[in-house]
Amino acid sequence: MYVGALELDVLLGDVHSLKQKRSVVKPVVAELRRRFEVSAAEAGHQDLHRRSLIGVAVVAADAEHVRDVLAACERLVAGRPELELLSAHHRLVGPEDD
Repeated sequence: MYVGALELDVLLGDVHSLKQKRSVVKPVVAELRRRFEVSAAEAGHQDLHRRSLIGVAVVAADAEHVRDVLAACERLVAGRPELELLSAHHRLVGPEDD
């Protein structure tokens, strides 16, 4: 079993309140969940209205599949015009990491 985690630090465009931030971040998280069948959530910067940390996690039997899914998630977020991807950090844990 392999577990992959992805942290996406994003800057939001024309957002002036936490309510507007939710209206931008929530659909992105929902699309990640629906499209890639991953666990996804806003995992940081909740008190900042122009920044968000989106966390994604995936579990699979094959490490390459985990890498592919996380890369696809990163591409989806990077391709959103209302977001600017500042950084992405990938982690992979497998049986050899005991």
